[in-house]
Amino acid sequence: MQRRNFLKTGSLAGLTLSTLAIASCNTTPADKKQDEPSANEKPDDFALNEVTIDTLQQKMQSKEYTSRSITEMYLKRINDIDKSGPKLNAVIELNKDVLSIADAMDKERAAGKVRGPLHGIPVLIKDNISTGDTMHTTAGSLAIGDNIYKQDAFIIQKLRAAGAVLLGKTNLSEWANFRSTHSTSAWSSRGGQTKCPYILDRNPSGSSAGSGSAASANFCAIAIGTETDGSIVSPSSVNGLVGIKPTVGLWSRTGIIPISKTQDTAGPMGRTVRDAAILLGALTGEDPADSYTAASKGKVEADYTKFLDANGLQGKRIGIEKSAMKLGPAMDGLFQQAIDTLKSKGATIVEVELNKQLKPIGNAEFTVLLYEFKDGLNKYLSTATSKVKSLADVIAFNKQNEAKAMPFFKQETLELAEKKGDLNQKEYLDALQKTTGITRKAIDSILKENNLDAIAAPTNGFAGCIDLVNGDYDNGFSFSSPAAMAGYPHITIPMGYAHGLPAGISFISSAYKEGDIIKLGYAYEQASKKRVKPAFKVDLLGQV
Repeated sequence: MQRRNFLKTGSLAGLTLSTLAIASCNTTPADKKQDEPSANEKPDDFALNEVTIDTLQQKMQSKEYTSRSITEMYLKRINDIDKSGPKLNAVIELNKDVLSIADAMDKERAAGKVRGPLHGIPVLIKDNISTGDTMHTTAGSLAIGDNIYKQDAFIIQKLRAAGAVLLGKTNLSEWANFRSTHSTSAWSSRGGQTKCPYILDRNPSGSSAGSGSAASANFCAIAIGTETDGSIVSPSSVNGLVGIKPTVGLWSRTGIIPISKTQDTAGPMGRTVRDAAILLGALTGEDPADSYTAASKGKVEADYTKFLDANGLQGKRIGIEKSAMKLGPAMDGLFQQAIDTLKSKGATIVEVELNKQLKPIGNAEFTVLLYEFKDGLNKYLSTATSKVKSLADVIAFNKQNEAKAMPFFKQETLELAEKKGDLNQKEYLDALQKTTGITRKAIDSILKENNLDAIAAPTNGFAGCIDLVNGDYDNGFSFSSPAAMAGYPHITIPMGYAHGLPAGISFISSAYKEGDIIKLGYAYEQASKKRVKPAFKVDLLGQV
């Protein structure tokens, strides 16, 4: 989940408009000029800054680097910046086996075996994705802080088979931000508060906060997040990344701590469209334990990089969400520049009103998630090694350990879910039909009636201030809910910056149209080149 405003006012809360907040979170001397360097500022000369998967492969092939040397560089980077220095707090646990995995990949390469583009590449994953090793899988919760799962999630099996080096796990909004209506994104009772690497008093958004902050800060080549509604695309946008939320069922969810069987999916978060496309193709596949993957048969591409076409916008028709065109001066300027870029590369722009068609959904999505969270979590915990075996046990643990587990906000969302019945309840079935039915019909009809290739809008507002006392506040806009509720694919690309804060542009389309939106996103990325590495400023006014 993306943030508490969804939980407070329903699934379309993020589509309401307000002034985009860009005020400074901390007090700074009035005579301090924006972007003025401090006396102790050090250049960020990390050798792997902004490096791509392809470049790492070339350097390993030429023997300039090995998988082990690359892994060691990332480990030092994490120690210097995440645990010391700016203390982003993005990585919740490192893999004790990471160097032995890297060594094994180096031995294979020396023997002439290269499994593919991910061979020897370090990857960080979100701490709600199970691994059958020594690492914990906790969704950031102290309640299941003892959970060391017995086997890899299906996508982790695929990741290891592709030759990737599992570097560690990233922090997240606890329970993927499905605990409280007063939560602070990027905070968990196990991992603490993660920060935005651009401006440290800003929230990196959630729930895949650690994956977003880490990939942006160059702690890894690429990361994996998960999304129910906004949790990949929002932290990708806020942290200047490319994020892909796949069609639900393109990637298996087996072994991932769930919120919703109808909306959950994992997906890639990286610095380029190409890197995200490489990871996307590597982890697809039918999984007998996840029935939703059966629908992907015959619709999956083994290699999504074939859609990377710099001229991919030529002749395309893109719908622009009308309600996203008046959000405030900063965002409006960036979005208009993006529209101009789309036009300059041969796209036709058509205004559409998806937001208006989704108003009847109201709070139905939240109702669906309450039911599905209870059902899915109870099933997951029944197979986990944690002493806590049910949602009821989680609630009881938090109450018994309130000072540590709930120091800032409580667990009313968990309690609401616990009160729900099974998935045969009429309330659930009616809400499910309303969310998926209305949303899919709205998106599909807009695409068909206007002969569109995709619908576009700013992904969400700029990063908000970290506020553990009052919780998250509305940062103005979110375009995550339509594709999330429909189970459709969504890609976000860096669109630009205002006051040093990134924002992304989103493209969504119908089921299994990942190739189409990757083509659009890549063409836009190549024409705009808006990704800029973070500066680790203390606050908005430029202190470092």
